[in-house]
Amino acid sequence: MPRFSTGLLIRALACLASIAMAVLSPAHAQPVVIVLNSGEATVSTIDPKTFKEIRRQPVGKEPHHLYPTPDNKTLIVANAVSNDMHFLDPVTGDVRGRVRNIDDPYQLAYSPDNKWFVTAALRLDRVDLYAYDGKDHRLVKQLSVPDAPSHVWFSPDSRWVFATLQDSNEIAAIDMNTQAVAWKLKVGLQPAGILMTPDGKHLMVGIMGRDYVEVIDWKARKTVATLTTGKGAHNFRGLGDQRHVLVSNRLDNTISIIDTVDLKVVGQIAVPGGPDCMEITADRKQLWVTSRFAGKVSVVDLESRKVIQSIRVGRSPHGIYIHDRAPLL
Repeated sequence: MPRFSTGLLIRALACLASIAMAVLSPAHAQPVVIVLNSGEATVSTIDPKTFKEIRRQPVGKEPHHLYPTPDNKTLIVANAVSNDMHFLDPVTGDVRGRVRNIDDPYQLAYSPDNKWFVTAALRLDRVDLYAYDGKDHRLVKQLSVPDAPSHVWFSPDSRWVFATLQDSNEIAAIDMNTQAVAWKLKVGLQPAGILMTPDGKHLMVGIMGRDYVEVIDWKARKTVATLTTGKGAHNFRGLGDQRHVLVSNRLDNTISIIDTVDLKVVGQIAVPGGPDCMEITADRKQLWVTSRFAGKVSVVDLESRKVIQSIRVGRSPHGIYIHDRAPLL
């Protein structure tokens, strides 16, 4: 169970260790698909074999994003409006515990070297930086990063964390050596998802207020390409082949496939209901997508690029997680 101590800025809190010990994943448990229903403060678990919702559990208000701990033994669910986080068993979806007084954890991520944990507080215009030693999370700095830090992504060497600023139409580069914003760059209207290409050369930003992905040479601090994908270009998921990434176009009801080497769109998948967050099975045969406006999860066969299942979940499904999944890039 992760532990969060927030230094001098806010009160240190401990998780319910007894709950963590009591709810352990049995070795024979079949992994479920975990979906955050941001509009009703619940988490759905789905059987990936029957494509049926198994149950719906309460969590905090507006659970938007989730992230596994570095040991893959706990899944952290960030509840933005109730200012807390729930800890889930990543295999079964069982709730293990909860930590309170974490301000507006909208987006979250661990650094590749597992020494840092960050949360983006969208409504508070802040990014919180935690040092992580493999056991405890210690709050190092609450960094003012206006306006509306939305999504975050670390550089491969963990030196930099990049945040999209949804209301000021910028990206911010935070230097983890100094725990300060080193620079900002203007991008298109309402930047949302952000991802660094597998070769580390470019940042890709979903321009949600328009219909394209902006490609940035982050070392030169300049835009080098705009790739038209679809209206409401929002969030990313790597295909797991170290070359292609997917971007969800929420308003166009499509998902675009981008070649990160040639910097061009090479495919399009129709997904109804406002596609948002995505997950890919370990065998890379299925793409699971939260259809945000429809209250459903869509399952896409990646070979045919067709939706093969539609599963009813809660209101405004957002984050999604599969324990046995393809690499993020």
